[in-house]
Order: sequence, then structure tokens, then C-alpha cells
Amino acid sequence: MRMKEFLALLIAMAMILPAWAGRHKDDGPVVAAYVTGWNEQDELPDCSVLTHINYAFGVVNKTYDGVNIQHPERLRQLVELKKDHDVYIVLSIGGWTAGGFSEMASTHRRRRAFARDCKRIVMDYHLDGIDIDWEYPSSSEAGISSSPTDIDNFTLLMRELRKALGKDYLLSCATIADARFVNFKAIEPYVDLVNIMMYDVGNPPYHHAALYRSDMSGRVTAQEAVQAHLDAGIPANKLVLGVPFYGRSVKGFGDTAYGALVGRSDVVRMWDDVAKAPYLADSEGRMVCTYEDAESLAWKCKFIKLAGMRGAMYWEYRCDDKAGTLRHAVWNGIMGTE
Repeated sequence: MRMKEFLALLIAMAMILPAWAGRHKDDGPVVAAYVTGWNEQDELPDCSVLTHINYAFGVVNKTYDGVNIQHPERLRQLVELKKDHDVYIVLSIGGWTAGGFSEMASTHRRRRAFARDCKRIVMDYHLDGIDIDWEYPSSSEAGISSSPTDIDNFTLLMRELRKALGKDYLLSCATIADARFVNFKAIEPYVDLVNIMMYDVGNPPYHHAALYRSDMSGRVTAQEAVQAHLDAGIPANKLVLGVPFYGRSVKGFGDTAYGALVGRSDVVRMWDDVAKAPYLADSEGRMVCTYEDAESLAWKCKFIKLAGMRGAMYWEYRCDDKAGTLRHAVWNGIMGTE
């Protein structure tokens, strides 16, 4: 092929592929939101306070060799946002109780087929990458099948995904707070980001997302979770700290989405200054709900920046209040100069 013909072909290909179809990954700060497809009537996210959207979810298909996208039209709605906003759109595959990973990752043929299907989806939907949310390799805690070989197979899966996606598309994974179930040193060459799910580690009378250790902190704190991941082999500039936009409560408390909590007058906000965590107490001073607010998120963002981490992510976008109090707190905390 002559050079002139080759250039003409490149121009034609550029005209076919939308300019917003895919972005080269960068090393800038991350403010990521998990956005679900469970209700296609949910509002579209405010991209002015986001760098990344992780769409939840895709799942391993029944033949263990590809991906089924839950509510694909919702994903297409999100991708349309890229026309007017500088935001990455990533498909998150998995979630709590989402199985099929152990079977899929158990053979080279299935891993390769799965990775190739991920690449197909990235191209077909004009996505920017894939996020693997296997909860958790070698564990059946979420009611899914597991095998002692899962941890090694997870490494092989991430290698296969990186091979299929190439160097320009994002590959991330969501991990348990205390850094179990993954060989992090082995997967580090393949992943761009590791999203630490630093929540659900306690119920009242303990915090579920404390920053520091106090008498009221749950199983692990954010400080301990980050250190566990560093010790396991992931550098700080690949770590993203997950924060919850919901609480955990005593039985019968009701809706724990932040947007529902702020309107309650039957409880009192309390503050644990050691853990840097708020909680709601009843008339007798007992913790009835552990949650996050703008003050605790500001402390966490300071910690993220001081630790040299990549940024923050949250589950999930629709739990915020109408004013966007929490999402603005995260954005200002990560992107601000304070």
C-alpha cells in the first residue's frame, strides 16, 4: 500500500470512530463513582465532579466464556456523556453474589475467551476499560463457587485481560479492605488501579468505614487497609480508596442512603474524633447508624493526598443527597489545593 493510500485509510477510520469513543489513560487524580443500572430512570451522574464512572454491573455469562451486561441501554446512556464531558467510562464486572468467576478463570481457554469478549465490549460500547469486582477469589463468603486455585487463576485472568486490552485501556480491580484473596505483587504489572472497598467492616456499635483506629472502629480502618495493600505490593500511586455513600444500622432503622439520613430528626449526629468518623445516636446516646459525611470525607481525602494515593471512589452515586453534598466533598478534597 502506498503512503498516500495509507494516510487516506487512517483518515477514513478516524471519521468512522467518534472522537469520544476511547481515551488514552493518564496518571492524573481519580474521583470515581460506581453508577448502577438497576433503575434506568435514575438521574445521569454529574460529570463535573467525576473523572471516572464504573458502571455496575456486567456478569460472567452462563457458559463462563464471556460477559452479560445488565441493562445495556443504561450503559449506552452513560457513554453518551463522553460527548460533552472529559470522563472515563469503565464496565465493572462482578459485584457481591456475582458468581461464575471461579469456573471462568479455571482454564486458559475460558480466560482467553472472557478477555476477548471484554475487549469486544470495550470497542462496541466505546468504553475506556474494565474493572473486575470478583468478591472474592478462593472465598465463598458471597454465596458463590470458589476453589483454592482461584488466587493463582485471578493473576492469570488479569494477565489475559491486559493482553487483550492492550496498554491504552484501563484495567482495575476492586479488593477487600484488608487485602486478602489476591496476589498483589503478581497482578501489579497488569493493573492501573486497585479500588479498596473500605466499607462494610463493622456494624453498630462499630464504625463501618473509620479512617483511624479507635475503640469504636470496625474490623479494619482505612489507614490499616491502605497499609495492607502497600505491604502486599501495590504502589500508592495505583491505590484508590473506596468510601461509602450509605450507612450500616441497627435492625429496623430504615433507609441508610446518605440522602435519607440527612432528613431524619429522630437521631443525633455524633463525632468520633479519634476515628474521624460520624455516627447517628438515639436518645440514649447509642450508635444506631454508622455512615460518612462531608467532614469525614474531607479527612479521608487529606489522608489520600498525604499518602500519595491516586484518589477516591465511592459506592454508590445515587445514595447522595439532592445537593450532591458527598460527591462535592470528595471532588473538592481530591482536586482542591488545601
